[in-house]
Amino acid sequence: MAEQAPQKVKINDKEYNLADLSDIVKQNIASIRFAEQEMIRLQQLLAMAQTARNGYIASLQKELPQG
Repeated sequence: MAEQAPQKVKINDKEYNLADLSDIVKQNIASIRFAEQEMIRLQQLLAMAQTARNGYIASLQKELPQG
C-alpha cells in the first residue's frame, strides 16, 4: 500500500505539515477556509441578484410610456 504524502498548508509563503500544527492553528485554518467559501457563495448570490435587478429594470423601461 502506498504511503500518503503529508498534507501541507502554505501560510505567508512558508509550507507547514498540517499534522505538525496545533489544534488551534488547524481550527483557524478551517475557519478561514469556511469564510472564504462563504464569501464566494455570497459573491455568486450578489451576481445573481444584480442580474435579476437588471432584468427588472429592462422590463420596467419597456412598460413605461414613451414620450
